[in-house]
Amino acid sequence: MHDTAKRSSCSLAPGFMVLHGNHLESLRQLVVDWMREHPLGPLENEVILVQSNGIAQWLQMALAADPEEGGSGIAAALDVQLPARFLWDSYRGVLGREAVPEQSPLDKQPLLWRLMRLLPQLLAQPAFAPLQRFLADDSDCRKRYQLAERLADLFDQYQVYRADWLNDWAAGQDRIGLAREGYRPLAEEELWQPALWRAVLADVGIERLSDSRAGIHPRFVEHLFSADRRPAALPRRVIVFGISSLPAQTLEALAVIGRYSQVLLGVLNPCQYHWSDIVADQDLLRHQYRRQQRRPGTPVVLDDSTLHQHAHPLLAAWGKQGRDYINLLDQHDERAAYEAQFADINGGRVDLFEEPSGNSLLAQLQSDILELRPLAETRSQWPAVNPGEDHSLRFHIAHSPQREVEILHDQLLAAFASDATLKPRDIIVMVPDVNTYAPHIQAVFGQYAADDPRAIPYTLADQGQRGQEPLLIALEHLLRLPDSRLPVSEVFDLLDVPALRNRFDLSEAELPTLHRWIEGAGVRWGMDMQQREALGLPAGLEANSWRFGLRRMLLGYAGGSAAAWQDIEPYDEVGGLDAALIGPLSQLLQHLDRHEQQLREPAAPVVWGERLRQLLADFFSADTERDQLLLAQLQESLANWLELCERVALDTPLPLNVVAEAWLDGAGQSQLSQRFLAGAVNVCTLMPMRAIPFRHICLLGMNDGDYPRAQPPLDFDLMGRDYRPGDRSRREDDRYLLLEALLSARDSLYVSWVGRSIRDNSERPPSVLIGQLRDHLAAGWQRADGGDLLAALTTEHPLQPFSRSYFAADSTLFSYASEWRALHDATQLSPENVPLAEQALEAPIELAALQRFLRHPVEHFFNTRLKVWLQEQHTSAEDDEPFALDGLQRHQLSQWLLERVQQAPLDADWDALLIHEAARMRQRGELPLAGFGELLREQLLEPLQDQLQRYRQQALLWDQVMAHPLPLEASAPGIEVVSWLAGVRTAAEIPGLMRLQLLTGNALDAKGKAPRWRKLLNELSLHVLAAASGHQLTTCLVSADATIQLLPLEQSRAVSILRDWLLGWQLGLCKPLPVAVDTAFAYLLEADEEKGLDKARAAYEGSSYALGERDKSVALQRTYPDFASLIAGEEFLGWAEALYRPLLNACDDGWLTFSSVEESAP
Repeated sequence: MHDTAKRSSCSLAPGFMVLHGNHLESLRQLVVDWMREHPLGPLENEVILVQSNGIAQWLQMALAADPEEGGSGIAAALDVQLPARFLWDSYRGVLGREAVPEQSPLDKQPLLWRLMRLLPQLLAQPAFAPLQRFLADDSDCRKRYQLAERLADLFDQYQVYRADWLNDWAAGQDRIGLAREGYRPLAEEELWQPALWRAVLADVGIERLSDSRAGIHPRFVEHLFSADRRPAALPRRVIVFGISSLPAQTLEALAVIGRYSQVLLGVLNPCQYHWSDIVADQDLLRHQYRRQQRRPGTPVVLDDSTLHQHAHPLLAAWGKQGRDYINLLDQHDERAAYEAQFADINGGRVDLFEEPSGNSLLAQLQSDILELRPLAETRSQWPAVNPGEDHSLRFHIAHSPQREVEILHDQLLAAFASDATLKPRDIIVMVPDVNTYAPHIQAVFGQYAADDPRAIPYTLADQGQRGQEPLLIALEHLLRLPDSRLPVSEVFDLLDVPALRNRFDLSEAELPTLHRWIEGAGVRWGMDMQQREALGLPAGLEANSWRFGLRRMLLGYAGGSAAAWQDIEPYDEVGGLDAALIGPLSQLLQHLDRHEQQLREPAAPVVWGERLRQLLADFFSADTERDQLLLAQLQESLANWLELCERVALDTPLPLNVVAEAWLDGAGQSQLSQRFLAGAVNVCTLMPMRAIPFRHICLLGMNDGDYPRAQPPLDFDLMGRDYRPGDRSRREDDRYLLLEALLSARDSLYVSWVGRSIRDNSERPPSVLIGQLRDHLAAGWQRADGGDLLAALTTEHPLQPFSRSYFAADSTLFSYASEWRALHDATQLSPENVPLAEQALEAPIELAALQRFLRHPVEHFFNTRLKVWLQEQHTSAEDDEPFALDGLQRHQLSQWLLERVQQAPLDADWDALLIHEAARMRQRGELPLAGFGELLREQLLEPLQDQLQRYRQQALLWDQVMAHPLPLEASAPGIEVVSWLAGVRTAAEIPGLMRLQLLTGNALDAKGKAPRWRKLLNELSLHVLAAASGHQLTTCLVSADATIQLLPLEQSRAVSILRDWLLGWQLGLCKPLPVAVDTAFAYLLEADEEKGLDKARAAYEGSSYALGERDKSVALQRTYPDFASLIAGEEFLGWAEALYRPLLNACDDGWLTFSSVEESAP
């Protein structure tokens, strides 16, 4: 122990040591070896600077490896930081916490809110005329906030990359120093920038200028140059690892820290030779020292005419950012001062350049970059490529992001199948924006259970919490309350959030009951009539609002189905123990109403703090650790924002949109501790400093325009017109990132993009960077068989995952989605469906079951025999009040009115009763608002009055109602149907029995010439059963457009019809009968068989302007997808004749007569 401590204290010689290498794992091993051989003291933390959590975890895993595997056996006492945070802490530690504030007043966030306060005060000055024009129409402060945010970011960049400009502006010199032209006076339209900077300094206090990074950094450097020993606040060792770009200011600080501490940098360098001269703007590099030597044969000066002879094209096109970083490092690098210290560990090597292993196309390309080979040498160096054996570099073209992920999943399964040593953790998938691809990744990778051999474990990194966490999504909904109509679906969405349900003591099992009540009470949108009036609607429109629905529920609970109170009809479904759910719902609506009014008013930050804390308390109660953490983050973010506002003296009223965006942005920021390397396939965003080596690197979404990601500079960003080495650019970041990804792939590089339009299959180009890569491959390598190399490396995939080409024996495409094979593999399909065995019936069937069979013969098999219901369920909530009613709604309301009036005595005033019941519909919120409702009420009542008059005439004629129902029964071999018929009427002067029935809607077709047979099926089957039971029954059907008489039918004829129906019912349990009711009648109505089949086909399959019977039934689509399959077995004609011909002949046989209203009108 004593020896170790002694060795550590002696061996930590200070210095700025830079390690170069083209393999990050070699650099990592050297760093780990160095840390193991030169340990710190027992209680010292190892300070490691990284730019991404992935690099940090990867380094920690190497440290934790067993000593025999090159590790230290443990990764502990590690202080992982971001460079900017470390640098500021170093400033404070060296210069004193009193001299350096915890946060600079000129940092981005304080500057943003200071500008929010200053901008309105400055706009009257002539220099700010451009900003005044921009902010002229800014009633909600949105423009001001966006401008302040961009200006704060811009001045933050100036402090890092253009500190000399800010010093000049502070001194009153309105100029900028350019890299090539020298000083340039600012144009008139640019003068507002130095004026704004001086205004900021005046507001902060000119004495606080030294508290900015631009002011503190020179003091820090000067202090360390003049110090005689290491300040206690500086760590004895700082390790910088896996960072591909740092500002010059940061590197200068690290270099001066290296005078007293050991600063160790591991730098990924793609090339072992000096390569700065092959990249643009090399004339701006001001130093002479070069860490790497020139490649033999390279001239001292390269011009445009000789560049291609000595440069690697991809390194020249993509390497600018890395070139600038290495150039900055060279300015501080003194290799001779520390190289000897590595003699015991690495033989003195600090340049760890290694030839890629293997001889694959990918390895050859990496070797070319390492050796700086020009294209001519590449052609002569490498043998021809055999794509059948070399799978190291592949391109895949898809039609959509979803297809890209489906293809990737299949390709990964194939890779696992061909290489047993490959593990999910050996694969990384990188995309330009992980939030775009996350739903597709979850849908494809998450569809298989853990025990499915096709399941691939995966982890998603870099996802923002906003848009992902239910609690934050709910909070965003709540913060939009002033702009919300408060539709039903939005409240349902809120109730789906566990933390919100927990606050109101609701369980998930209680939600369906609440949903049913809310929809039944007629709630659509709006808290009450006052909110609707504020949104521009006329006064007094309360129906279909939340307050209207809540009152209906409370009235229903209190009085059941009592009469309306204050023009509101009770909703009588609320009762029993479940009625307690009304309490939490009422409380939720009260909170929503109160906070909606509060959030609408602008307020000072302090007031907003109280409002938002109360909002969290009123709506959320965490029931999981995750929600507790999110609520804590929200509270912390709010406290940080309030502290910022107090620090910059911002007390002016702010609108909700500005406050909400600032609050949620602060809470949704990802942390450095985000999980990355988790033993699964890593899916992440393409980010700088993530060049971790993986065996397989997969790049998705490499589309033209999406990558490199466009981030055009602001039109007032003066740095955009003046490049200096070390300047950051999103496009240059992305170019170098692709180079790092190319160098980090050990076995294969997989690239895909949306190369075909999903609409018209037209070709779409890949990213310009992928185009450069493909051009370089085509120019530098040849295919062994002389064919097109790029065509062999590229796979174009079909639009659908179930395409036949994936399952054809002669296709190169493949799929692991075996579920689709059944569509194409004829040997797996049975030549015909085998009927099920007959089912013995234990009891007679009901008439309703026979009627369902006649209406839906195919669904009868699924529902009755298989107990499967294939109807589509539409559960979406209605968010809009009705302006018009569809056919089904009209039918239901008309039926309800008829049933209510029909129950009244014959001598009552039916017209008045009809109007009264229609008013109740309005009180239930079932009619449109205002004039729309009155118009629709008249349209509903007009046909009903005449229909009820005709019904009453018949009821007065047949004025005696039998006290007991008639028994109905009929049978066929093995089956019996029984029922009862109530409400049968008799007349004193007319013999026989009468069944009088109101029919809702029209009973005749559009021309009024024939009955709507499907609509009459229930009445016809009941009439036939009564006749088969021996009753001389007449049925009178009164519809809106006709009066239909069904006369007594011969018992033998009725028994014959019923026997065919019952046998059909029985056979329909064994297999779906190939018959459909509308299609059958369309065929039977035509005398000519060919015309009948044409009409039947049209009725079944529909047309471009009308749905067919098949389109309305999932069972028909499943069993008989087209008319040809329906008539294939030639049973259709037989069943149509047996089931429906007797009804069609009713008119000819004289037992069905009808008279339309138009014919009977005088």
